[in-house]
Amino acid sequence: MGWEQLSALVFRPKVAELLVNTVLLVAIGVPATVVLGVGGAWLVERTTLPGRGVFKVALAAPLAIPAFVASYGWASAIPAMSGLWAAVLVATLAYFPLVYLPALAAIRGLDPALEESARSLGMGSWAVFFRVVAPQLRLAVLGGALVVALHLLAEYGAFAFLRFDTFTTAIVVAYESMFAGPNAAALGLVLALLCLILLGAESAARGRARYARVGGGTPHPAETLGLGRLTVPALAAMVAVLAGALVVPLASVVRWLMRADAAAFGDVGIAALQTLGLALAGAVCTIAVALPFAWLAVRYPGRLSWLLEGAAYLASSLPAIIVALSFVAVTLAFAPSLYQTAFTVVAAYVVIFLPRALVPLRAGLSQVPESLEEAARALAVPPAAARLRVTVPLLLPAIGAGAALVALGAANELTATLLLAPTGTSTVATSFWSAASALDYPTAAPYAVLLVLLSVPAVALMFTHATGRTLR
Repeated sequence: MGWEQLSALVFRPKVAELLVNTVLLVAIGVPATVVLGVGGAWLVERTTLPGRGVFKVALAAPLAIPAFVASYGWASAIPAMSGLWAAVLVATLAYFPLVYLPALAAIRGLDPALEESARSLGMGSWAVFFRVVAPQLRLAVLGGALVVALHLLAEYGAFAFLRFDTFTTAIVVAYESMFAGPNAAALGLVLALLCLILLGAESAARGRARYARVGGGTPHPAETLGLGRLTVPALAAMVAVLAGALVVPLASVVRWLMRADAAAFGDVGIAALQTLGLALAGAVCTIAVALPFAWLAVRYPGRLSWLLEGAAYLASSLPAIIVALSFVAVTLAFAPSLYQTAFTVVAAYVVIFLPRALVPLRAGLSQVPESLEEAARALAVPPAAARLRVTVPLLLPAIGAGAALVALGAANELTATLLLAPTGTSTVATSFWSAASALDYPTAAPYAVLLVLLSVPAVALMFTHATGRTLR
């Protein structure tokens, strides 16, 4: 595709419309998730909100409902829902926990002595929050906001249900109507550019500022603040958010499940088995690729390891639809026999979910002392055998956590699986989408339940990590 053809495809009214839709969605949706996420974390962690222990868990629960399942619930309950504001509502309610969890972890780690000093100088509660607390939450909130923005760019199913056009929905439509044509490639190029702009903006906003407690003594637990007259409005806000994020989608799923006949459950077992096969293969291959990255980063830190790790994170930050289109183009050009095979699907999962394996592996490896391997080698154990017999057993929990996160993400992946899966393959996500997009809501309901159940372990892991609790 030459420059003339590319410019004709990029600089046209339809692309301008998609750009406006996507920018408005990000510009409205991201601040809304920040308000809900930070506000919720502050209320459950630092105030006397009644039932805050229950709300603390419940505010993370919407992550267990994939956004396209939440959209299915809303669209089937209110068929007239469509357009920008419907997309903002559903996306905000589905993604605000991505800000809530890092904000909750950051608030729990704050030193309350700074807030007490500010109050002793005459600052009110609002001034303490905005001048003392908010700056210390900046890194956590920026990270969460970036993840939300990338999800908004990549989301397909949720916005397709609401008949709201973004670059991702337009790319899938272009792919389905014209195969891997120049139109889909040009739209993908603009979407990738938007993604890189977001990464650059977040990096610039993050800057070099770091906040940490220094000095003697140990931090003590923070005092909880009385809400007074704000107790009822705060409770009403929490209930309204959870009703929109949990009750409406789950009630719709249960309603359609009650109407499903025996035929709706006929292929659920096959879809679950195919999902399990692809997810496990994706987890094993991703761990195998991530291990050398983590090993280099921990044991041999330097420019090369930094570049390799950064490249892995950058590739994975691109929307899944871009990764899928890249695999379509590469396999058709250089290895047509691999097009729409399980190998291509698993390879795409490796690229998309590599950070999910890399983060726990890096953390786990950094906690394994090298001196243990050196002691084994001093006892005449060959280096490879020393790693296998000493380091790998200590690394097994990190390997297990990374594999679980990758497998759970792969089980819910929709767009890459739709484009790359072999003909006849039906995962839980693609089966749900096939039935729901044909408005066969009862048939889609069993798959929706499975998708929610598959997401629960990953959300539990994220919540325990954010709150510092342990799973029992």
